[in-house]
Amino acid sequence: MDISQKAKKIIFFMWLLVVPIGICLVYLSSPTKPNDWDHYIYFLILALLTTIFPFFISGALIVLVQWVNLAIFLKFGILAELIAMQLCIIPIVFHMKISKETRYKLYYNSFMFFLISIICGSIVLWMGYKIETLVINEILLYSSIYMLLNIILNHLFLYFREVYTGLKPKFFTKDFGWDFICLIITLPFGISIYILEGYVGPIAFVLLGVPFLAITLLIRMYSDSEKVNADLNKASEFGHQLAERMTTTEVLDMFLKRMSDMFQFDAGYIVDNVDGEFLILRAIENGENKELEYVHEDIKYSLAGKGYEKGEPILYSKQAEWEHMKPPFLADDMQSVMCVPIYRNQRIEGVLVLAARAKFAFESYQLKIVHLLCSYFAVSLEKARFVKEAVEKSEVCDLTKIYNYRFLDKQLKLDMLKLNNGVYRTVSLIMMDIDKFKAVNDTYGHHSGNLILQEFAKVIQHEIGSSGTVARYGGEEFVILLPNYSKLQAKNIAEQLRRKVEQTPFIVPLDLGEVTREEIIFITASIGVSTAPEDSDEGMSLLRNADRALYIGAKQAGRNRVAEYVK
Repeated sequence: MDISQKAKKIIFFMWLLVVPIGICLVYLSSPTKPNDWDHYIYFLILALLTTIFPFFISGALIVLVQWVNLAIFLKFGILAELIAMQLCIIPIVFHMKISKETRYKLYYNSFMFFLISIICGSIVLWMGYKIETLVINEILLYSSIYMLLNIILNHLFLYFREVYTGLKPKFFTKDFGWDFICLIITLPFGISIYILEGYVGPIAFVLLGVPFLAITLLIRMYSDSEKVNADLNKASEFGHQLAERMTTTEVLDMFLKRMSDMFQFDAGYIVDNVDGEFLILRAIENGENKELEYVHEDIKYSLAGKGYEKGEPILYSKQAEWEHMKPPFLADDMQSVMCVPIYRNQRIEGVLVLAARAKFAFESYQLKIVHLLCSYFAVSLEKARFVKEAVEKSEVCDLTKIYNYRFLDKQLKLDMLKLNNGVYRTVSLIMMDIDKFKAVNDTYGHHSGNLILQEFAKVIQHEIGSSGTVARYGGEEFVILLPNYSKLQAKNIAEQLRRKVEQTPFIVPLDLGEVTREEIIFITASIGVSTAPEDSDEGMSLLRNADRALYIGAKQAGRNRVAEYVK
């Protein structure tokens, strides 16, 4: 739950005005004082021990302390139970992993449980309960009322807290259901230890308290193993999802996003090492992607660089353990940090750094799961690189090493889509055809023809550079896509290309005769130009228009010339 600084201040002042003064008033009005509470220390120790072993059921935090506090109330009254509950808040809050930003939860829980203790105790006393009574019917009746009121008030306070912070909560949640089940289970224990202690003294804590703590510990161990299994299942599913991503960008974007869903961290960084230089490949802070740049040396001598050198996952539970090697990208309020190496082909490529503001935010088993996920990540990146190389290879002409028709078709559709969406103003297309290329093959051989195609492609690519896309359309035909070029600009470029081709000497081996020798030849090209949206707003029509201009306006008009499409 994220609330404003104003709300946090209001919670603190509510606590300050109510709890300290309220405890003093309860102390002054209480009919019994601590020096009258025989064996209270045993109850208090048992209550604190029960808060040390909380566990999770279906994501709900269960702390079985109310049965002990019930016994304390039955024997000593409101003041004793109030003190015990306030002391029990300390280990409970520790398990909630309170940070500076969430410290308000400590004050709110203290305020909430203070009022619950006062209200529940006062109602039960008003209804007629007598402290330290051993009348079994009265004990059963008032204990049930006390515990039921406790649960209802607890969830009412939580409900109003979420309403106040702008959420839309439900009162009857799964947490309420689990608390009610725990009431049914623990109520007999609270009544039993109260009655047994009244008859046999402190030995009751051995007879009932120790077995209950042992059972709680076993449930905690089972709960932890279930949580580990659940996280492992999520990690396996995560690995499959990563493997399905086909591009490097998709893998990188998904990795940190899903990591933030699985683990509660405030900042995450993928630190890469490229040619011996450290850089931040991806970063996420408070749920938002960040673009970060830092000096190599600053990262090298930080915990990220040390983790890279060591090559083993490291877990830091508080800032004091790593502040002497603080990375420049970590905020000053971070406490818990994971530093996990990323291996590819048994070679470390980088490190993953996860950080949280709370101390002890990560558990040791989570470090192992993150290490496993980093392996999935590295494999998925490797696969994405292979896919990229395979796609690029399938979209490049083996002979000329420029794009082929497959890529041209895809790029043409993309450029026309940008044109129609207003990203581009115009898209011009130049189609070039080498004049009398069949005669070249017949005279000098197909090997020489291939050499000419290769050199021809180099000439065009060099002239166009990054201004457009150059592709081999098929045979001796080549196409150039020029986004944001008008027809006049495209015609000028086409004319420059025509002159460049005409003036370029091509060296070919003449090996069809008895003696092999090299010969210099000159070639020419006919060129057609078409522009969208002036001539067409559809990609294939643009291509056909340029082809028509090439053959009618250039080839049939005598070759070695540039022609534009005219409707």
